[in-house]
Amino acid sequence: MTAPTLTQSTGAQYTRIYSYGAARGDLVVPNQDLVGPIDSSDEWIQQRTGIITRTRASVGILAVDMATDAAREAIEKSGVAPEQIDLVIVATISNVQQTPSIAAVVADRVGANPAAAYDANAACAGFSYAVTQADALIRSGGAHYALVIGAEKLSDVVDPTDRSISFLLGDGAGAVVIGPSEFPGIAAPVWGSDGSKAAAVGMNATLVDYRDGDAAWPTLRQEGQTVFRWAVWDMAKVAKRAIEAAGITPDDLSAFIPHQANMRIIDEFAKQLKLPETVVIARDIATTGNTSAASIPLATHRLLEEHPELSGGLALQIGFGAGLVFGAQVIVLP
Repeated sequence: MTAPTLTQSTGAQYTRIYSYGAARGDLVVPNQDLVGPIDSSDEWIQQRTGIITRTRASVGILAVDMATDAAREAIEKSGVAPEQIDLVIVATISNVQQTPSIAAVVADRVGANPAAAYDANAACAGFSYAVTQADALIRSGGAHYALVIGAEKLSDVVDPTDRSISFLLGDGAGAVVIGPSEFPGIAAPVWGSDGSKAAAVGMNATLVDYRDGDAAWPTLRQEGQTVFRWAVWDMAKVAKRAIEAAGITPDDLSAFIPHQANMRIIDEFAKQLKLPETVVIARDIATTGNTSAASIPLATHRLLEEHPELSGGLALQIGFGAGLVFGAQVIVLP
C-alpha cells in the first residue's frame, strides 16, 4: 500500500527580533543586606563578582508576573498585534508551580491565546535556546510570530546562608518578539551540553526529598571554581565559533551580550575574543545581579536604552549554565 503524500509547512526565509521588553524585581538589594548570613563583605562580593546591588521581587510577585510585564512591553514596541502571536516560549528554572507552564498563562494574559505555549529549562542558556527554537519554528512554518521570554524569581530558590551562589542571584524577566524578516536577523546557533558536569551547579535536593522530609526546600548550589574555569575557557571557544557561524569577524560586532554571571568572566571573554574598543559590552550584572535565563534580554534592553545608536547593529549573545548547557548566536539588534 502506498502511503499518501503528506503536506509539510514552510515559513519565512528569514527572521529577526523586533523588540525587547523588561521587568526587574521591585526591590534593590545591596551587598550589605546579604553579607551577614554568609560571613562576607561588600568589598569581597564586588571584587569577586562585580555586583553592587541586585534586583529582587517582593513576596507575592512571581516569575509569571514579571514575564507578563516584560511581554506586554515587547509586544507594544513590536507593532505586532497580540492575536498574531502564535508561539510563546518561556525560558525559566524558577516556576515554583511545576505545571501549568508560565508560557500558557502569559499567552492568555497578553491576548495571544490560543498560541502554542511551553516552558524551556536550559538554565542560563535558556533564552538563547528559546530564540533558536523560535527562529527555526517560524522558518519551518510552525509559527508566524513568537514571543520569547526569559523569566526568573531566583530568590525563591536561594539559601541566604549559602556562600557559593546566593549573593549572585536576582529576579527579573526579559522578552522579545520574533517574526519574519526581509534579511537574516538571527544567525545559526552554536549550542550544546555537557551532562558529565551536571553536579557543578544545580539544585541540592529533589522535591521528593523535600516531600519525604529528607531535605529542606531545594535551593541552588554551585562549585564556583569548576563553573568559572568552564565558563572562561570553554565558553570563549563557543563564542568564537558563533562569530564564525555567522560569517563575520569580531570587528563587525556592535555589541557583546554575555550571560550576566560574573563581571570577571565578562572581562575575560572580551580579552579572549580580542573585541575592538568599538564593541559595547553589556555589564548589567552590576545592578541587576545574575538572573539566569532573564539575564541576556534584560542586559540587551538596558544596552539599547543607554546606547540607541546600536540599533541595527550586530550583537553576539551567549548563555551558559546548569546542565551544563550553552547557547550562542549573533543577532541584529532591533
